[in-house]
Amino acid sequence: MTPKRESLKARKERAGEVVRRLAEMYPDSRCSLYHENEFQLLVATVLSAQCTDARVNSITPGLFARFPDADALARATMEEVEEEIHSLGFFRAKARSLVGLATAIRDQFCGEVPRLMDDLTSLPGVGRKTANVVRGVVWGEAEGVVVDTHVKRISTRLGFTRETDPEKIEKDLVELLPREERVIFSHRVIDHGRAVCIARAPKCEICELAALCPSSRVPA
Repeated sequence: MTPKRESLKARKERAGEVVRRLAEMYPDSRCSLYHENEFQLLVATVLSAQCTDARVNSITPGLFARFPDADALARATMEEVEEEIHSLGFFRAKARSLVGLATAIRDQFCGEVPRLMDDLTSLPGVGRKTANVVRGVVWGEAEGVVVDTHVKRISTRLGFTRETDPEKIEKDLVELLPREERVIFSHRVIDHGRAVCIARAPKCEICELAALCPSSRVPA
């Protein structure tokens, strides 16, 4: 257990130990969304909003076979895209986003997924989280940290943030994590959230981070 009041220096040191232990626990962590290039990763990440990666991976092979690049997807009708992704939640809104972002990539970025944060977030359906995923996985850009539901939950439980807004949580994590650890940190935390630190009943008794976690149910 950690004290309720903790200096930034102490919190950074604790974060460093969490990073080290996560690396030992999940040495093979990586993005779990199926993709073969940056365009496919962008599309898959947009589709993953409020949906599991496994569900997204079940439909993207067919989607990418039919619409392999931005030009093909930009020329698709909404009905065609909806037909491919109808098993996902919010499929109509996601179809609009996909056609919109593909059209913007084709018309504004010469068919290539842009690398800059501002350019990526200018695309329909692309927020900062999605942009961080693509920039981190494809180009190793670690300006920020991907904050999904697992990262939000576990960062709060670890006492790394008191914020609820993802961008503010990201800011807190950037302050604690070395640049070279930011991309892989999210992947490992996601794996930990799926395996151990689950939402409703965290398995604190088997968690190797328990001694570093102020929310642990294991007695100090």
